Amino acid sequence: MQDIKYRLVNPGLRPRKTKLEMPGWAGQPAPRTDGSHEYAWHCAPFTEGAQYGIEVFYPYENELHVSQKNGVLHFDGDFGEAPDDDLEWPPFRKFGSDYYTHQLLLDLKVGKDWAVRTEPHPRFYTDTTGTVPIAVPALLRTEWWPMISFIVFKSPREGEVHIFRPGEPMLQILVLPVTCDINLVPMDEEEAAEREMRGRRIHATRPTMAADSTWTSDTDTVFDGTYRYLLRAAKGRVRE
Repeated sequence: MQDIKYRLVNPGLRPRKTKLEMPGWAGQPAPRTDGSHEYAWHCAPFTEGAQYGIEVFYPYENELHVSQKNGVLHFDGDFGEAPDDDLEWPPFRKFGSDYYTHQLLLDLKVGKDWAVRTEPHPRFYTDTTGTVPIAVPALLRTEWWPMISFIVFKSPREGEVHIFRPGEPMLQILVLPVTCDINLVPMDEEEAAEREMRGRRIHATRPTMAADSTWTSDTDTVFDGTYRYLLRAAKGRVRE
């Protein structure tokens, strides 16, 4: 386990490992049974992916609305008087024509082989209102860069509004290897055949493995727990 050390100016940022909020942005705690409505958390790959990072919360008491009207970006929110220090104020401002920024004031210290990557919070992918802020992906090598001075967000489209509310997460941060040191190599015939055979075995045994976990949602979408079954088995082998 790796320790990620942090320092922050505004305690309202509340960095923590991302949690699924139910009821909330992850949906309702509906059981996996016939007639239930499907939610993103019912999908094991989404659940693992959503909880992989660090979530950061909007730290202010006022609500902020960011909108674009006639090509002009508007920030509707009262942050009050500027603090008696050298902070940029207000903490949100236009950045070029298609983006806006926030002075985050959060420092995450990682080792020399690691970096931090900003991205939209997982609730962006479950939202149906179009109001969730969209953090732009960026990789920062914080081993020698001791501050995250600002975060870039994508501007809303004409007529849309991004809403920052007190107590709501506004972005997620991943801790990743500092370089993507990979090389894409085609499988040889033997390995490809082994993978194909493994896939066919899973497909053939799926009705048996999923016998107790298959259900149909209220939108007539069929789900089964084959992946979850194999995931539990894989985690069990790691623990052993």
